[in-house]
Amino acid sequence: MLKFVKKHMESIVGIEIYPILSLLIFFGFFVVLFWWVFTAKKDYITKVSNIPLDLDDENEVQ
Repeated sequence: MLKFVKKHMESIVGIEIYPILSLLIFFGFFVVLFWWVFTAKKDYITKVSNIPLDLDDENEVQ
């Protein structure tokens, strides 16, 4: 089965760019995510991490 797919893919002109683009998109996403994690403000992180606790308090009041 793999031989059939590989042989078929080799016959398509210009297909070698797709694995490279996929790798670049994958790598770029994680680089941006890594950068965002280290540059996020501590106040924002604290606020967002307390959202589940705040929602529990609102549900108990009602």
